[in-house]
Amino acid sequence: MAASCHEVFYFFAVMTATFQPAASTSAQTLTTDQVLQQLQALLQPLGAVAEVEAVALPDALDRVLAADVICPVNVPPHDNSAMDGYAFAGSELEQARSGQPLMLRVVGTALAGGPWQGRLGAGECVKIMTGAVMPVGADTVVAHEQASSGEECIQFDGSALRAGANRRLRGEDLEQGSVALQAGQRLTPAALGLLASLGLGQVSVRRRLSVAYFSTGDELLSPGAEPREGAIYDSNRFSLQALLRRLGAHVLDLGAVPDEPAALEERLREAATLADVVLTSGGISAGEADHTRAMLQRLGTVQFWRVAMRPGRPLAVGLLAPAGGISLTRSTGIPIKTSANRSQDLSNPPPTQRPAVLLGLPGNPVAAMVSFLMFVRPALAMLAGERSTPVPLLQAISSERLRKRPGRTEYLRGVLELNEKGQAAVRTTGPQGSGVLSSMVAADCIIVLDDARGDVLPGESVNVLLLQGLI
Repeated sequence: MAASCHEVFYFFAVMTATFQPAASTSAQTLTTDQVLQQLQALLQPLGAVAEVEAVALPDALDRVLAADVICPVNVPPHDNSAMDGYAFAGSELEQARSGQPLMLRVVGTALAGGPWQGRLGAGECVKIMTGAVMPVGADTVVAHEQASSGEECIQFDGSALRAGANRRLRGEDLEQGSVALQAGQRLTPAALGLLASLGLGQVSVRRRLSVAYFSTGDELLSPGAEPREGAIYDSNRFSLQALLRRLGAHVLDLGAVPDEPAALEERLREAATLADVVLTSGGISAGEADHTRAMLQRLGTVQFWRVAMRPGRPLAVGLLAPAGGISLTRSTGIPIKTSANRSQDLSNPPPTQRPAVLLGLPGNPVAAMVSFLMFVRPALAMLAGERSTPVPLLQAISSERLRKRPGRTEYLRGVLELNEKGQAAVRTTGPQGSGVLSSMVAADCIIVLDDARGDVLPGESVNVLLLQGLI
């Protein structure tokens, strides 16, 4: 059977990225948009994690739906009252006259979970509570506070009401057989509530994306260790892993690796075998002690990019072969062959047979976090099978002068607030160095200045990326 276009694309992507001789290690300079485009081209042939599991609703928060959820019932399941009041037939309003109250006789009470049994006659109504089933013959509700009640009757201004008012229709929210939630949707608290409203106690989701993380550098100390001259505490290990967990990933903490080629190779091989994605920080610049570049070219061909951005700049992206061996052959159908020579379906290779995606971030803490938000987050969303859309940028007035030279995109830590005119205004949080975490902690947004922009004057409009929900 001839190979599909998808299979051919996948084959050549993996061949190019993993098994061809190492390309030049000279870094290519890309814009942020070009990075996102090339990431998509690299990852799309791999597809999302294929494994699916059924989990209980309390365990489904932030998981990615594996299939559309079809409504098994109508929501709401019956016509019901939208408020406390009195239910009656809307045709009674035809008798209403301005300045002449409409009078109806109360013949019963309908409670939520306790429907009134009977049929309304002319001139009759039923006292009803919010959510209670509408009585037979009733299609309109007058609010309790809009009616005056006596021992047996109520009066209200019928001319101020329309037939069908304050009634929720059966299936008004969701109709039986319709799509309630789409595959690829990340399950939010509201989505879990919707699933519960359908009577579903569990849901089918994709396996959590597995991400192995380690930091690199001889200078790194674990928190709690005694300080020493020239050393720093490893902050990236904790901030980046926390960001991964916020995305619902299963995180494998591989600690810190010294600048030793043998140790680095061992950790990379381990990570590529254990995880879908290998995330690192540090060791990808042009420094003499940065062994990551050479090592990765041996384990799989990895591209090294200089990104025209600040903070950040170096970025490593590619595929790593898992230990144990994959070989790709140019045979009919383009199969993946394991070490046991068993052919596997190329469209969804098992996790142990898929190449691991390598994402190497800069070592400076803020540069690592910004690079994560701009590049790693959308990459992981794609691999997790999430139907993601670009995070929208908001417009705000700059409260201060921002110095900027054209030619690169700059991401400044900021605080969004209202100015004296009631306009959304933004100011920076202090020093903007790539190692200044305190200004990142103080920020609730990122000011995004595109590559073509120069200095920003006070009062000029800027793009703002809200951090709430991202970190």
